[in-house]
Amino acid sequence: MLALALPIAGGPGVSTARAAEAALPSPKRVAPPEVPPVVVGNLRIEALQWGRDRGLEQDGGYIVAYDRKSGAEQWTLRIYQTVYEPKLERDVQDVFLATMRATKGGGLAITDEKGRRYYVNLRTRTVVRR
Repeated sequence: MLALALPIAGGPGVSTARAAEAALPSPKRVAPPEVPPVVVGNLRIEALQWGRDRGLEQDGGYIVAYDRKSGAEQWTLRIYQTVYEPKLERDVQDVFLATMRATKGGGLAITDEKGRRYYVNLRTRTVVRR
């Protein structure tokens, strides 16, 4: 018969609070960063964090442009592609936008959670990794 020696809550080496904390389920990843919308000309640009809810290929990595006056969606643009490892859970592989700011000349500077930087030309809707 195999016996395992496990510390008991409150026993030597383990505090009661620590044992209770270990019993709680832990999230697989933290929530994506909150990225405030950016206004450029007559567009309000927002980070789309949950792309799969809209039928897109991935969560994170998209922006959506809305008309400032009407609020009507104008277009959606993928900033980068997330390549998923099939053997790992998807949610721990998602990479979300972390920051977004307007630049001189009417573009966007974007940084993702991994620190990668991108420039978006809003007129041509093209993305360049910096």
